[in-house]
Amino acid sequence: MTNSHPDPSRPSLSDRSVQTPGTPAHVHRPKVLLLVETTMAFGRGVLEGISRYRIEKQPWSVQLDLRDLMAGPPAWLNSWDGDGIITRVLPPEMLQFVHDRGVPTINLGDIRNETSLPSVMNDHDAIGRLAANHLADKGLEHFAFAGFDDHLWSQLRLDGFRARLDERGLASGEEIHLHLSEWSRAKTHGWQEQQDQIVEWVRSLPRPIGIFACNDFRGQHILEACQTAKVSVPDEVAVLGVDNDHVLCDFCDPPLSSIIPAAERIGFQAAQLLDQLMRREQPPDLHLRIDPLGIAERLSTDVMAIDDEDVAAAIQLIRFHACEGLTVSDILREVPIARSSLERRFRQYLGRSPQAEIRRVQIKRACQLLRDTELSLVKISRLTGFKHAEYFSVVFKREVKQTPGRYREASRAKARKL
Repeated sequence: MTNSHPDPSRPSLSDRSVQTPGTPAHVHRPKVLLLVETTMAFGRGVLEGISRYRIEKQPWSVQLDLRDLMAGPPAWLNSWDGDGIITRVLPPEMLQFVHDRGVPTINLGDIRNETSLPSVMNDHDAIGRLAANHLADKGLEHFAFAGFDDHLWSQLRLDGFRARLDERGLASGEEIHLHLSEWSRAKTHGWQEQQDQIVEWVRSLPRPIGIFACNDFRGQHILEACQTAKVSVPDEVAVLGVDNDHVLCDFCDPPLSSIIPAAERIGFQAAQLLDQLMRREQPPDLHLRIDPLGIAERLSTDVMAIDDEDVAAAIQLIRFHACEGLTVSDILREVPIARSSLERRFRQYLGRSPQAEIRRVQIKRACQLLRDTELSLVKISRLTGFKHAEYFSVVFKREVKQTPGRYREASRAKARKL
């Protein structure tokens, strides 16, 4: 079995001088190898957490490769000599290397069930449960899961999703529609074969339905399949991913809602755990599971299951055109019912007026732009359907209880703390 602790024959950091800011350059600085993917948002978040630990706590000498998630150990691994490893790569040859060298190693990989190394990972059960609550709270009655059957983390997310739906009395295991395929096969044979299968699967599903995609990559596959199958998102199919990869989510059409993992915290905790092991300290817990931060909701799950065709049509118009200056009069030209009837039925189903729903969509988009971009208030006001930045600021403060500038500062300060 692979050792969980460093080889006692290796000198610990407490036996060697450690460089701190201001100390001479010849003093030893721990040499740490990072085998974490740089091609995906989650891996980059993990690396940000490790970097923050180095800045705040311990100035390591770090060796980092540019790599993707499924890349194997580097060819030069056997010639590497250092003090510690943080890795998302754990094929048999990597485990053998760690075992032979006795080097302190933190496992961040969750593709296989490897428990012999200290680890810091997502709480995948909690991610699945959060997904179940989010889709169930939309009033949906049908549920599906799309994942990879050769990755443990995908199965664990399905288990949490299934368990929470069952607890809420909404769907037992056999009532969840599944699409599972092999990531490894797609990496060697291409994704088109799987994409064709997903299209047929989407066409076969009951509607409306909520689909939990195991990650944003799979979520993008589902949304592309819905376009091919001419299935409306989110009215017929609501789709939720995981990782909150801003670039990937915003490239989707419509933009993909996604669960936000605590990637930076995972990286920070992994660095702290490695530091303790390199110093031959005994951490209280060698296997940490980190809860997700929440959900970044975008258009792909912006739906309420409403059994009223006119209201549903009006909501769809608002969802896609509110930020283009849509008015209630514009809605009535497309949904030919009396204004009083539209107002009454909106309040019945949503608890607010059509105009309030237009404002809600505009402000929600404004909040996203304030959090995730450096755009000026003038530009944001135009992108959200307001002709004048001054009026936008008045409406935003009335709805959010903060000025746009203060909201931007507060949301970023919160993100830094997390």
